[in-house]
Amino acid sequence: MTTFTEVVECLGGDFPAGAFGRQHRVWNNVADFSGLLSWDDVNEIVARGRLEPPRLRLHRDGEQIPWQTYATPVTTRRSTVWQRIQPSRLHQQLKDGASLVLDAVDELHAPVEALARDLESVFRSHIQVNMYASWTGREGFGTHWDDHDVVVVQLEGAKRWRIYGPTRINPLYRDLEAPQPPEGEPLAEIMLRAGDMLYLPRGWWHAVAATEGRSLHLTCGLQTTTGADLIGWLSERLRGSETVRAHLPAFGTVADHAAYLETLRKEISEALHDGVITEYLDHRDATEPGRPTPFLPYLDAVPAEPDLRVRLTTARARTTTNAEGQVVLMAGGQQWTFAPAAVPVLAPLVAGESPTLGFLAEDAGLTVEQVASLVAELVSADVATVISR
Repeated sequence: MTTFTEVVECLGGDFPAGAFGRQHRVWNNVADFSGLLSWDDVNEIVARGRLEPPRLRLHRDGEQIPWQTYATPVTTRRSTVWQRIQPSRLHQQLKDGASLVLDAVDELHAPVEALARDLESVFRSHIQVNMYASWTGREGFGTHWDDHDVVVVQLEGAKRWRIYGPTRINPLYRDLEAPQPPEGEPLAEIMLRAGDMLYLPRGWWHAVAATEGRSLHLTCGLQTTTGADLIGWLSERLRGSETVRAHLPAFGTVADHAAYLETLRKEISEALHDGVITEYLDHRDATEPGRPTPFLPYLDAVPAEPDLRVRLTTARARTTTNAEGQVVLMAGGQQWTFAPAAVPVLAPLVAGESPTLGFLAEDAGLTVEQVASLVAELVSADVATVISR
């Protein structure tokens, strides 16, 4: 499996405590990203993907370009309508300054998915990777902000980023008010070249444009994890409380209201104990569905073939040890309890590796059949898959 150790190393060290959510950061010459997504890959995806707007779309000067200017509706004999890209018209729009955007390219191209999985293991958050391609110095989106943090990887060419900072700290997708546009000059103006990487916190205004011919970059968007999410999770857990489930004392006296609020306040305070953030993050990791993947052509069971490789479909699986010394695996919203002998099998999988059944069997001192049986449990729950290479 492809891994991006250079990216993970950049996002470690002092970055989480020193910059994450607080300050933009640039890393130059991180790695050769050319193998992530080539122009041949882009052509293949666009030509064969039947990608409907807005998943594939064009932007210019802050406006989305109508799909009718570069695609034609096609009706199949079963009356299904889809939009067929017309290459000549697409090329003309791009020559006229449009930027090509492809959402969730991690779902369409395995190397980009591998990058997303590595980032998910670092940030403990779902990652969606969008592709941006441009050929001129015109801006696709104008000066704007995103409601999620991003990690930007420059694949080819160069992009100028004018960064203005936030005008509302930590804005949300569903918020009480919208951030006001920035005034004055940008806080920073940087140039990203092939192999460079940028981190930008959510809410930071920015404007982006190509500077030296064509440019291709990926933006990895992080699912936010905020206090609002924690409170929403707690509200669901508190439904187990008789106080929370009770009718509000709408027809009671002032004293009735006060008594109810005092009880409710106490229960909420107890729910907000010192370890609740860790508990919530562990819950998110354990229930993250990941990226379920079929394991064709195997339909009924995992064959006990030593060369078959296996990997988890979530980068956020966790293991613990219970009071009896058994290992407990939590992944995809489910939980398994295994004997201690399973630790050498589970450890590399939870670490994001894709070992063969034969390697796992030898390392654990088990037979290939025993390992295949264990893996089959995880495969049947959609939290693991097997691959032939």
